[in-house]
Amino acid sequence: MPFGLVLARLLRTSLLEQLEQPYVTFAAGMGDGAWSVRIRHVLPNAMGPILVIATINLALAIITEATLSFLGVGLPPSQPSLGTLVRTGNDYLLSGEWWIVFFPGAALAALALSVNVLGDWLRDALNPKLR
Repeated sequence: MPFGLVLARLLRTSLLEQLEQPYVTFAAGMGDGAWSVRIRHVLPNAMGPILVIATINLALAIITEATLSFLGVGLPPSQPSLGTLVRTGNDYLLSGEWWIVFFPGAALAALALSVNVLGDWLRDALNPKLR
């Protein structure tokens, strides 16, 4: 299923779930308009799952690109890529030069982990319930 469709379904589900919450009825009863309630109250509460899924998919895209470059079907060899660096270092692995593979692999793992940590931090920072 395409990534955009997954995000659209998740956003729709989150929005419909938030629209059934009592604070929406309360805000509408206080005189806020329908669009004001949706933008100020419903949308911030529904963005948590979207951010998590988007950052997980970003990390998966980075790992997929590195995998394809490692296999030789990704970026051209003249373009820098972590997968190309690991593939190049793989030739020297048995000669005792392990660091040629280790550091690009560690950078790839750290990049994927940092993108996921950033998504979790954004979810927590933008969560209205934690303010």
